[in-house]
Amino acid sequence: MRIRTPGVRVRRISAAAAVTAGAVLTTGIAVAPAQAAAPPKPSIAAKGGFLMNNGSGKELFNKSADTRRATGSTTKIMTARVVLGQRNLNLDSKVTIQKAYSDYIVRNNASHARLIVGDKVTVRQLLYGLMLPSGCDAAYALADKYGKGSTRAKRVKSFIGQMNKTAKDLKLKNTHFDSFDGISNGANYSTPRDLTKLASNSMKYSQFRTIVKTKTYTAKTKTKTGGTRTMAPWKNTNALLGSYRGAIGVKTGSGPQAKYCLVFAATRNGKTVIGTVLTSTSSAARVSDAKKMMDYGFKVA
Repeated sequence: MRIRTPGVRVRRISAAAAVTAGAVLTTGIAVAPAQAAAPPKPSIAAKGGFLMNNGSGKELFNKSADTRRATGSTTKIMTARVVLGQRNLNLDSKVTIQKAYSDYIVRNNASHARLIVGDKVTVRQLLYGLMLPSGCDAAYALADKYGKGSTRAKRVKSFIGQMNKTAKDLKLKNTHFDSFDGISNGANYSTPRDLTKLASNSMKYSQFRTIVKTKTYTAKTKTKTGGTRTMAPWKNTNALLGSYRGAIGVKTGSGPQAKYCLVFAATRNGKTVIGTVLTSTSSAARVSDAKKMMDYGFKVA
């Protein structure tokens, strides 16, 4: 039984309210709750890196993002972008594989899609051969088809000109191409920021998005005699696919100057981050770099 003291009204005050009241009475200032500390920026092996929110364009990570570097086969993102930007593009148009493409592969010891001389291959198939196994033969075939000129050399030069015009149109101020595949003649370069912007723009094409997130693709080509050849499956060189939750692309690159490069993107909880690392130390390191950057990016995006 509770006994009331005459003339005194009993009032209960919670412990939390009492503490708060005490703090205000003592200091005259209400104490705000502590904010969570920002996550530490990751340390990456690559010499250059950049990450942004693909929706807003907000910069999320920057390490020497505007320093020009060799790009290796990440150049092929622009090759694909130029093709997809052609007027009245017919992805089912066929291209006959020439001996010149095969000779080029042998001469440069280049990565290839194992295209067979004389086979007829669709533009769609060439884009898969370009982006999954990083086929320089597929790149050559596309440059030969979509360049303009009376000779193959002129058509290739014209196509590279289209690549540089597209870079200018996209305001990629630190980017220049001298090849259709990244096998440079000394003037093929870009930056992590520019390549990320290029990849972001390329991802606006549904066919590009479909291709770069594909892990394996089997092409069926037409032979000289009219038969059908089922090619060995092309496997995507991007190890993030299947190993990083939400990964949706984009392209690997490597070379004597470029070392190990990767343009990458992933979507989680409705947010897409997209980025680039250039001049990393190994194929494993470029993947690790990308994962660390994206983990960080999703926290701060």
